[in-house]
Order: sequence, then C-alpha cells, then structure tokens
Amino acid sequence: MTLPELERGSDVRPPKTGELVARRLRRMIVEGGLSDGDFLPHESSLMEHFGVSRPTLREAFRVLESEGLIELRRGSRTGARITVPGAEAVARPAGLLLQLGAATLSDVYVARSAIEPAAARLLALTGDEERYSALESALEDERQNLADPERFATGSAVFHLRLVELSGNQTLALMAGLIYEIIVRQTQRAVRANPPVDGEVREDYHRALRAYEKLIKLVRLGRADEAERFWRKHLELADELVLAGEEATRVLDVLD
Repeated sequence: MTLPELERGSDVRPPKTGELVARRLRRMIVEGGLSDGDFLPHESSLMEHFGVSRPTLREAFRVLESEGLIELRRGSRTGARITVPGAEAVARPAGLLLQLGAATLSDVYVARSAIEPAAARLLALTGDEERYSALESALEDERQNLADPERFATGSAVFHLRLVELSGNQTLALMAGLIYEIIVRQTQRAVRANPPVDGEVREDYHRALRAYEKLIKLVRLGRADEAERFWRKHLELADELVLAGEEATRVLDVLD
C-alpha cells in the first residue's frame, strides 16, 4: 500500500499528556525506582514535577490503576500506593481466554511439555547451587505430603512450577504460572478419581519423587542435554497417568 492510499493521520494519535506521565511513572516502577508498597508523592509535588494539571495527573493515575500498578487510597495518608502485580494478575484473564477458546487439557499439558524440559536444561546450565538447593527444598516439602493425596497433588504442581521459576528465564516462568492453577486442579481431579486404597501410599507417588531426585542430580552435575531429555520423558509418562482419557476435557470444566 502506498502513502497516497492512506488517509494521513487516520490511525495515528499522539499520546495524551496523561498517558505520557503514566509512561514515566510506569518506567520508574519497572526499573525499581518505586517499589511495591511505596506511596507516590502527593499530587501537588507530582504536578510540579511533571508540569501538569491535576486532571492530567489523575488521568495518569487511572491508567496505572487499570494496569494494577497502583491503588488509590484515602485516609490518614492519602495518595497512590504502588502495587506490583504478581503472575496471578495475568493468570486469571489467561485462564478465562483459555475457557472462551474451548482449550482442552491436552492443549495445556502439551504447553507444559514445551516449557519444562527447556527450563530443566537452562537450570542445569546455571551452575547455581542456591537454585539447586531451592528445588531440593521443594522436593523435601513434597516428601512430607506422601500420606495426603491432595496435598501431594498440589506439591507436585509446585515442584514443576519452581523448576521453571528457578531456570532464570522469566518468560518461561510467566508461561508456567499461567497454567499452574489448571495443572493443580486436574492433578487433584485425577487423585479423586483414583484414590489410594486403605491409606496406602501409591507407587506412582514414589516414582514421582524418584524422578524429582534424578532431575536434581542431573542439573547439579550440569548435564543439560540429559536433564532436558529425562524431563521430557518423565512428563510423557506423568501426563498419561494424570490425563487418563481426559485429554479432550475442556479447561472450562476443570476451572468451573
């Protein structure tokens, strides 16, 4: 398409002053100049700092409030308080989109199988003993859940999430966080559908713990390729057990 075919400026609008102020404040929050729980300076100080009117400043506040970056408080200490959102702020609308799109559990578990093996490889390459110890702590927590099937199901999901978080890749961690609640719910559903007999600890719980142990050993040794292959194979086997004929179940039915 050539320029003469376009209406000049038809889809281009210069940002409003309030949006520019919001952009500056957002950058300060993202870069750490303002931290979670901090209060912004009073309106008069901000108006003077940015050289804007009160309506313009409040327009900037509305933008940041809609993004979940501030909350406007009234009381003994008036002003806007920084509220840095966590992954749950993205997970809720993402879960809704998956429901609206009629996503299935198969969709979710295929995504997990794309995320976690790559995370295992990255974690092995870090050589970071503190991260390995943190994953070991998640394993130790899970050992305490052996006698409680639903707690074990939740602990398993936590271990998988921690693996990705500790890999150091924030994008993978965010993606894993988006499907965390779905994974927890489906794992719990699988436990309820096939409960242990007479309080007996299921063998697949012990297999899961052995797999977690082996993964930690591989990443500690820095064997990145092997860790990635092993974890992909583990997920294939684990997913068969957890899904067990429910591959076509909609995310809507799990989260409802």
